[in-house]
Amino acid sequence: MHPTGPSQPASPTPSALPGARRAVWLKQLHQWHWISSAICLMAMLLFSFTGFTLNHAAQIEAKPQVTRLKAALPEPLRAQLEAYAAEHADAEVPLPAELADWANGAFPVDVRGKRAEWSEEDAYVALPRPGGDAWLRIAADGSAEYERTDRGWISWLNDMHKGRNTGVVWSWFIDIFAIACLVFCITGFLILKFHAANRPSTWPVIGFGIVLPAVIALLFVH
Repeated sequence: MHPTGPSQPASPTPSALPGARRAVWLKQLHQWHWISSAICLMAMLLFSFTGFTLNHAAQIEAKPQVTRLKAALPEPLRAQLEAYAAEHADAEVPLPAELADWANGAFPVDVRGKRAEWSEEDAYVALPRPGGDAWLRIAADGSAEYERTDRGWISWLNDMHKGRNTGVVWSWFIDIFAIACLVFCITGFLILKFHAANRPSTWPVIGFGIVLPAVIALLFVH
């Protein structure tokens, strides 16, 4: 009689180890794939839609709406404007705080910290924005004029797609979205690779997706 003890788990056979590793890799890939797809979902819908609208920009008509407003600079600020303009002629510096506060109250605009192009005749502040444009001009004689052009929400979405005049935060978002798309595509490709043995059409379809845009670019893009 041999003493009996607690049964020991059987050691995994060498043939079982690759299958276990494969399962672990697949689980990780699926996790990264769905997380990246969740992050990309809304932005992917937005960029797909705006890709279509940009491709058909000539067919999608937009009627710009222009708003023009005028105001007169108070006399105490006029002397400050003249002195500041003489000091900073041909320079690009923001409006003084008092002038910026007045402009923010006189027009629907925030020019604090925005660079102005100075000359002895006026101060000009360019205010580009997604989907339109705007500017503010304060002349040395005290007259001030503000103009805003709105080209509609399609134009706004198109500019968001291109990152045009959208600011640093949206630029960061586009970078993060691009990285998430790369993760989504790479993990999707690796998942396809794992299942390719049981799906014979995998590699022909992938090859078609790679070759098609290259052939179109070579044959039809001048």
